[in-house]
Amino acid sequence: MKRLLTTVCAIFIGLMVFAQSNDPILGKWQNPSGEGRIEIYKKGDKYYGKLYWIKDSSKKDLKNPTESLRSRNIQGLEILTNFTKNGKTYEGGQIYDPKSGKTYSCKMTLKSNDALDIRGYVGVSLLGRTETWKRIK
Repeated sequence: MKRLLTTVCAIFIGLMVFAQSNDPILGKWQNPSGEGRIEIYKKGDKYYGKLYWIKDSSKKDLKNPTESLRSRNIQGLEILTNFTKNGKTYEGGQIYDPKSGKTYSCKMTLKSNDALDIRGYVGVSLLGRTETWKRIK
């Protein structure tokens, strides 16, 4: 009986680890210009992304509409917030563009294990722009 319980626990733990690591959007991505790298991670049941590297690490968030935030570094900013998974699409979130200081509605679509389409838009998805990020290995 004790052996059976140990086996069941080991299988359960293995399935939990597999389920957590089987989310292909998690990891590090680079934007098309090569100026920034973003790490996508999960907090609870939502997905977020942090700008963990930029070419000029001393850049400040000068375009932020909130004056008190303009002195913070862009590197380290959480630019993707509150996404939920729906198949290969992650939606309902927002993306912050530090170049313009604007926040847009956003959806992310996994094209392959190494390509992620990021679509930022205002209002409806038709009024927006898409760029493809590449996975960093």
